[in-house]
Amino acid sequence: MVTIASLWLPIVLSAVAVFLLSSMVHTVFPWHKGDYPAVPDQDRVMAALRPFAIPPGDYMLPRAADMKDMGSPDFTEKLRQGPVMSLTVMKNQPFLMGPTFAQWFLFLLVVSTICAYVASRALPVGADYLQAFRFAGTTAFVAYGAGAWPITIWYHRGVGLAAKATFDALLYGAVTAGVFGWLWPR
Repeated sequence: MVTIASLWLPIVLSAVAVFLLSSMVHTVFPWHKGDYPAVPDQDRVMAALRPFAIPPGDYMLPRAADMKDMGSPDFTEKLRQGPVMSLTVMKNQPFLMGPTFAQWFLFLLVVSTICAYVASRALPVGADYLQAFRFAGTTAFVAYGAGAWPITIWYHRGVGLAAKATFDALLYGAVTAGVFGWLWPR
């Protein structure tokens, strides 16, 4: 039986490889450059919202009090007039990349550990490259890509964002798969 402890090297190296690849995906390659365009006249929109001092969190606008309220003429009119949006409010501070990178790397380690768990339950010591590639890669692909679609379905986030996230997940899954296939215990 293959233990998780015996897979520490592919866990760590696949997380490092995906971290490096994801950095390139978001800095070198062009497909994410237009993911979040500015709202029209963003300075006026920001000035209009500033007096409300909305605390960091996730919000819906308009937001019905309950299911009954969703069918009311008043709520229907709010939807018609707009704007209709889901809104994430962040802290008023510069983007701190260090803590964000640390959280991202921790997530990558968790995904790689889950890949190790699934593959270790399915494959014996000495499994060939393609078997390890298949189990680790499929698990990584699902872990990295599946979450984009519920947000698209329920909160109307752009389909293009979900499609790009799925493509990124395919890349990250392939890198994870390659590392596990290469370093699977013999």
